[in-house]
Amino acid sequence: MDVGRALVVSRIVGKIMLTTLIALGLAAWATPATAYVVQITTSIPVASAADDTQLKAALNSAIDNILQHAIAFVPTVVTVRDARVVGDRIHILLLIADGDGEETMQQLIDADKTEL
Repeated sequence: MDVGRALVVSRIVGKIMLTTLIALGLAAWATPATAYVVQITTSIPVASAADDTQLKAALNSAIDNILQHAIAFVPTVVTVRDARVVGDRIHILLLIADGDGEETMQQLIDADKTEL
């Protein structure tokens, strides 16, 4: 094999190895963050809101049902965003987030407050 050709092949292999190492380093360094934020609607019968005690019990039951059966992460925040009576049901809009989702929401709120 010619010495010049061996040098060229050696440089090409070196560049390929360097490029591969850089790509692997970036892939390992840039891991995506997971933040969970869910907005979900549930409803309870109007009849279950006869007094505050019944309303709290029905609301807690509905929220527990969502957390046990519809959400696949551990929430750190559960917020009632809206509630409306439609016919014989009270429809409740909930915002549920985990710790990272809560941080993301706070960043969005802070960004809205910043003047351009």
